Amino acid sequence: MQSNSVLYEQQGAVVLLTLNEPEKLNALSVNIREGLENSFAKIADDDSVRVVVITGAGKKSFCAGADISTLKFEPMYVKRFLDSILDTLAIGERCRKPVICAVNGFAFGGGLELAIGSDFIIASERATFGVPEINIGLLPGFAVVRLGDIIGRQKAKEMSMLGEAISAQEAKELGMVLEVVPHEEVVAKAMELAEKIAAKPQPAVQLAKAIYNRELGGEELQYAKDAMPFLFLTDDGKEGVTAFMEKRKPKFL
Repeated sequence: MQSNSVLYEQQGAVVLLTLNEPEKLNALSVNIREGLENSFAKIADDDSVRVVVITGAGKKSFCAGADISTLKFEPMYVKRFLDSILDTLAIGERCRKPVICAVNGFAFGGGLELAIGSDFIIASERATFGVPEINIGLLPGFAVVRLGDIIGRQKAKEMSMLGEAISAQEAKELGMVLEVVPHEEVVAKAMELAEKIAAKPQPAVQLAKAIYNRELGGEELQYAKDAMPFLFLTDDGKEGVTAFMEKRKPKFL
């Protein structure tokens, strides 16, 4: 089913998915999460699709992270909410076909996590990356089990504990981003890389992805799913989320 929240466009052997809620900075709303899941299910069953590119609509944001505007502080609701979010963030890993993120603006929280779950990141010179969850008493559930392997544990801890963003160039220097390009060229460059990969023998391409990703075990992600709800239900977590929704500075204990 076609989603207005995630646009699906096939160009030859490449599908371009566009997160299409720019008025909400492409935050991971229910509609965007369902759109991604439905799109990747379609891609999995379509042998004419060899590579996927994901980008964001609008001039500012690739993806602003999880949409917590409807969050309820109830244990089972929080658990279901986080399970759904973390499954979406791992969608690039779960897809057997190569996935490229064309990061056209800021990628914060779940936006960064969606990007690092892909195989390659092409970033606009204007892109910024960050995991600011600590500022509302939380942690980035997917990043804490993946980011250290990409940029090193010390830098991953610094980003997670301080919540400060880094530039596209610094992300490239850390090995998170493959290439930084002029803003207007970010989707075109990602599509160019996708087309080059699509032209290669696909059994070998898909096996390469599977082998390189073989150590990305699900047990770490399951640990995050089991542990993260605790933070949402602490006094600091409740205060941080409430303050965020009320657009005020949190008052932590």
